Amino acid sequence: MTITTIGVVGAGQMGAGIAQVAATAGFPVVLCDLNEAALERGRMSISSSLSRMVKKEKISQAEADTALAFISVTTDLAGLADVDIVVEAASEDEAIKAKIFASLDTVCKPTAILATNTSSISITRIAAVTQRPGQVIGMHFMNPVPMMQLVEVIRALQTDTKVFNQVQALAEQLGKVAVDVKDAPGFVANRILLPMLNEAMFCLHEGLASAEEIDTVMQLGMSHPMGPLSLADLIGLDTCLSIMNVLYDSFKDSKYRPCPLLVQMVDAGYLGRKTGRGFFSYE
Repeated sequence: MTITTIGVVGAGQMGAGIAQVAATAGFPVVLCDLNEAALERGRMSISSSLSRMVKKEKISQAEADTALAFISVTTDLAGLADVDIVVEAASEDEAIKAKIFASLDTVCKPTAILATNTSSISITRIAAVTQRPGQVIGMHFMNPVPMMQLVEVIRALQTDTKVFNQVQALAEQLGKVAVDVKDAPGFVANRILLPMLNEAMFCLHEGLASAEEIDTVMQLGMSHPMGPLSLADLIGLDTCLSIMNVLYDSFKDSKYRPCPLLVQMVDAGYLGRKTGRGFFSYE
């Protein structure tokens, strides 16, 4: 099967970015979310991102207009019935993803590949809720999707080799570098990254330095383009906590214990950029 059309479930930061990259690469995209407001925010995010790319002369205005025209939206999963691959980019919650995949299994055509953008959850368990486990795979894009080159391509235990090859080729068609990663908690990117962010949070929690100073240490001392606390705010503190919980629950190792400050901030609704407040203020 040749992949010519792409569906995306979830019009948030990651889903909108995936839709933008696919449309810019010339693929018709069907973007699906629960409500019209979320879809409108997603379209506005894509439009703004494309406008910035035009200003930076990375693409032309005509290319931006064409990409936007390639994206259609729907609030009904049935609108994904004819796509060749669906990339799910919903909340980092296994129960939510399992429900989505069970539904996609019934509405998508039999040949369709079902991919998840999960950053930590077992692809094998997600595949097991469908009647097509060989066609389920992980495509973990990095944030922000239009800027970051990496895609972790993760096989479930059940994933067919032909499906893996197709998805790896698709990632390259989208202008990304595809890395073959085994199905394990956090995969590679977040197995390394999130404990580092969590440790930065512990440094703040223990009063070793201010948030600004911690970020400065890592930017100027380690040449990181963005400090760990700013990066956590960009990712979303709720997502950071979900990933740390997956690592902690999976490995039963105290080194993955979420920082109490992270837990408290999520409880308070201070989730980072998307709520206007995290370790820093974004008003």
